[in-house]
Amino acid sequence: MARGFTLVELILVLFILTLVAGLALPAVGRGVDTLQLRAEVAAFSAFLRYAREQAITRRETQEVRVDPDGRLLTLTAAGAEKERASRRLSPRIAIRAEAAPALAVTFSASGLSSGGSFQLVGPDGRAYRVSVDPLTGRVTSARGS
Repeated sequence: MARGFTLVELILVLFILTLVAGLALPAVGRGVDTLQLRAEVAAFSAFLRYAREQAITRRETQEVRVDPDGRLLTLTAAGAEKERASRRLSPRIAIRAEAAPALAVTFSASGLSSGGSFQLVGPDGRAYRVSVDPLTGRVTSARGS
């Protein structure tokens, strides 16, 4: 007697595998969007921390300007036009300032800041808030609106 699988059994197994893969792939796609958003939040926060460190190290006020339309962060010495650093965020991420006119955060030589709060929103609507404490200059991020 020959051992093996019949054609019907093989087709049935392939059908079940295709069905499972079809159900699992959309969940994987959402996971990628979440990971990308978290990476952008980390990069945004790191850029603000870098600006604070530069203000303390150079002993001069530094300013981070946020351009939500271009998704661009730029670091300059306060009042200067020449940028010291810049970082472009993913075009899939939306940036909003919590207080509408506050599209710039300044850090003084002592580490204090003008404060600010920004919301980064991913393509799936998931949001993270990045805040800069005005008294300490500390940058924090948290999930949610």
